[in-house]
Amino acid sequence: MTAHRVLVDLATGKYNPSQTAAFMTVYMMRSITVDELQGFRDAMLELCLRMNFDHPVIDVCGTGGDSKNTFNISTLSAFVIAAAGQPVAKHGNYGVSSACGSSNLLEYFGYKFTNDADALKRSLDRANICFMHAPLFHPAMKNVAPIRRELGVKTFFNMLGPMVNPAFPDRQLVGVFNLELARKFGYLYQQSGKQYMILHSLDGYDEVSLTGPYKYYFNGGEQIAEPADLGFAQRSPADLRGGDTIEESARIFLNILEGKGTEAQNDAVIANAAMALYCANQERGLEDAIVRAREALVSGKALEKFKRFLENS
Repeated sequence: MTAHRVLVDLATGKYNPSQTAAFMTVYMMRSITVDELQGFRDAMLELCLRMNFDHPVIDVCGTGGDSKNTFNISTLSAFVIAAAGQPVAKHGNYGVSSACGSSNLLEYFGYKFTNDADALKRSLDRANICFMHAPLFHPAMKNVAPIRRELGVKTFFNMLGPMVNPAFPDRQLVGVFNLELARKFGYLYQQSGKQYMILHSLDGYDEVSLTGPYKYYFNGGEQIAEPADLGFAQRSPADLRGGDTIEESARIFLNILEGKGTEAQNDAVIANAAMALYCANQERGLEDAIVRAREALVSGKALEKFKRFLENS
């Protein structure tokens, strides 16, 4: 497949920086096809440093690139999910088109990235969550990383991020920045054998924003829902705004874990964590997932998981 071959060539340095930059910006001008997405994904997974865990883990990850500058909802929800009893193997990276990606945030709190399998397994055992900083698991991408940083815009690598978790999780919640991409992800995940959920808020967020209706694709089909369907009030974009710096983002993150977040912030985290818990165990239903997510955040258990996570590092 052409896409597979091109990505392997990019990763192994067969193209110069100008050629690589030109190729990466192609998908700002035209949509990626399902075959290209599949070929790029397969190449990345073929080249990655694979991790194998004893537990059935879930990843919660967005494509980013929605230009909404929200606080770190998926990273917060990961600790809520872990506190609710579902092991999490989170894949993440530095922000490219935003001020603060999950890696920026965790690094600010002193987390030391590692690709040591024993250390990651200890983290799962002690905190029910581990974090895999993408560059350590996709070493072939070192030729591409500096160019992505210089471009500073979303590229097809944003689309690939959620699909190339080196733990090959069999449960996955993915947020995407447009409906067209959500459909393509849905098609690929339908063939994957995973428990999956693809999320897109119809006003452009790559998560359940509670600012309006959202659509999700999952093993049971596809559905459009409203915040009220989850028992939440509709919120405004201002309610979800993140920090302009890593320090501000970190302050918001910790405030929410410590029980000092606004009702709107808490609701957004609970909603997204609940969708992931529902994805992981659809038989228990969505209402049960919301109850578990809320309890995990409000009780302080998610904060405790975060502290254990940092101690393990």
